[in-house]
Amino acid sequence: MTLLDHSCKTLDGAPFNLQALKGQVLLIVNVASRCGFTPQLKELEALYQHYRHQGLVVLAFPCNQFGHQAPEEGEAFAEACSVYRLSFPLLEKVKVNGSDAHPLFKQLKREAPGLLRSAAIKWNFTKFLVNRHGQVIERFGPRVRPMAIRHAIEQVLDSEVPAH
Repeated sequence: MTLLDHSCKTLDGAPFNLQALKGQVLLIVNVASRCGFTPQLKELEALYQHYRHQGLVVLAFPCNQFGHQAPEEGEAFAEACSVYRLSFPLLEKVKVNGSDAHPLFKQLKREAPGLLRSAAIKWNFTKFLVNRHGQVIERFGPRVRPMAIRHAIEQVLDSEVPAH
């Protein structure tokens, strides 16, 4: 099973087809609206705007597992983050750790286990860079600001020709 085979939903519960993103470079992030790292949303939007025409898609999944920093449901989450004027997909609220973690995040953690090979996601704004073939290239911790991974994103965008 590839990452793109998982079923996901939008914030309002509509199906979101990950298969439609085949051939794109993905930056998958667990986000929160009331976290010290929430201002990273501005940088994630800037990356998306700068690289989307080259094939980058940012996918943001709200997660309330860390300090209850994403308490809003559905569109209320989008409203809470509206100051950042996000245009990339905001998907369903998920759990990223534990037995009831979303299957996408279970696979992301298996493929990029993180520091000291511990698969657990430590906090909001953990970022997974995925190539055009659906393979996890790198995992970045919450303290790594999105603009600091521009070079890694550029390398993945430049190393692969988009599928037509």
